[in-house]
Amino acid sequence: MMGGHRLPGLSAARRDSLSTAPLVAADPYAVLGVGRTATATEIKAAYRALVKRHHPDAGGDSQRMLALNAAWEVLGDRDRRRRYDLSTGGCGASGSVRAAAGVAADPPGSGSGGSGPASTVGKAASRERSAGDLLDWLRLVYAPMDRLLGQVINPFPAALKALSADPYDDALMEAFCAFLEQSRQKVARAETLYRSRACPELARGFGLSVYHCLGQVQDALAELERYTLGYVDSYLHDGREMLREARRRRQRLQEERRRLSI
Repeated sequence: MMGGHRLPGLSAARRDSLSTAPLVAADPYAVLGVGRTATATEIKAAYRALVKRHHPDAGGDSQRMLALNAAWEVLGDRDRRRRYDLSTGGCGASGSVRAAAGVAADPPGSGSGGSGPASTVGKAASRERSAGDLLDWLRLVYAPMDRLLGQVINPFPAALKALSADPYDDALMEAFCAFLEQSRQKVARAETLYRSRACPELARGFGLSVYHCLGQVQDALAELERYTLGYVDSYLHDGREMLREARRRRQRLQEERRRLSI
């Protein structure tokens, strides 16, 4: 979930230079006003409330925002928080589709056992098995994945329109966050489906295109999550554009599916 957070109110060059600097001189727990035993949910809520109060668009101080963002960079990431706690003697993000690329993008035909007998009958039987495997994959993997992705992509414009009435309204933001959480659950189910069955050799390119569409939706949700935490408009813009592209990819996949010869 975490990534390099863009810092509001700064030029790109300045933002880049700061993003690599050790910004957390103070205790990040103190910056966010939480204890070392705070849960991830409590930390997120504290960060969001402070950003809403101190964001430059709301008349806040940019230096305070830098400190808040820096503290969140540490405490908002489970591994970085653990390393910080260990380094200071204290006690105290979901896996992406891309992280699983080495598994999901394995050659779909690997382990299928070669080309089979050289006889005509053997080749015909092999082709029939391959066509059957492809049909099963389309029915058991692609079709439910396509439905899940549609359940994320299609309702997004309405969810965004509702939020745009007043992004700083707590009820509207909570409703949008609920939509994102439901969408993440659907994407996780789609990823599980993708991992469950290797795409047959006959449709290797199609299978990789499905993988890229899935990854784009997941990346879009990550950008939108970052927006809800810091109200940085560029995250909202990037997430929206990613979902628009994912919609176009999904439509192309549906057209290609109809052309697949089985």
